[in-house]
Amino acid sequence: MFENYPKVRTELPPGFQKIYAEHYKKNREGETSASSVAQKMEGWMHRKIAEDVKGISDKVTLEIGAGTLNQLNYEETSPYDIIEPFTELYINSKFRNRINRVYKDIDEVDELNKYDRITSIATFEHITDLPKVVAKTCIHLNNPGTLRVSIPNEGTFLWKLGYKLTTGIEFKIKYGLDYSILMNYEHVNTAGEIEQILSYFYENVKCSCFGLNKRIAFYRFYECSKPKIELAKEYLSTLDRR
Repeated sequence: MFENYPKVRTELPPGFQKIYAEHYKKNREGETSASSVAQKMEGWMHRKIAEDVKGISDKVTLEIGAGTLNQLNYEETSPYDIIEPFTELYINSKFRNRINRVYKDIDEVDELNKYDRITSIATFEHITDLPKVVAKTCIHLNNPGTLRVSIPNEGTFLWKLGYKLTTGIEFKIKYGLDYSILMNYEHVNTAGEIEQILSYFYENVKCSCFGLNKRIAFYRFYECSKPKIELAKEYLSTLDRR
């Protein structure tokens, strides 16, 4: 079913490689006008993730792709572990002292470590081996527990139009480059593909949209419960045999 995973990124053209790290960090921190506007809109994704911990501070949490730790603007949860390969994104964050454990990859998380909730904001579209990551979340969830995922509505007309008229214009003016090339490099999974993977490994998958519906929306949020643990273990075992 997931024979095209792990996906392989094509190499970025030289002009993009030169500015990639600088642009990535500024974009994540909202330092440009367009990214600042985008961050305000992305607040919807963060608030949806945090809905289950309003007035609660003791749900053991693992965030996948924690970036600059900006989700901690929206919740007080503790203990809080993160997966983030780019140390420079979070090392100077004002929330750094609230982090319990830091992992660079989900493979580093001990199988015995269990979480009440596993969260991710604007990350699943980037992960080249997403079925493996989602399968591993099934193993690491307490019973009951939820996987809570917010993503851009990648693969739809409205999402593409949205970034072309905001960050795309700013990027073209600053660097003289086509932003869609960078987006195609970064976003290896569409929203539809992500939903398919979540539905394969979880019994209950509820979707909310920042827009009219899945086709006409900027963002999606998924709350996933009742992981198919045996199916996840079976899938992971096939990866071990490769």
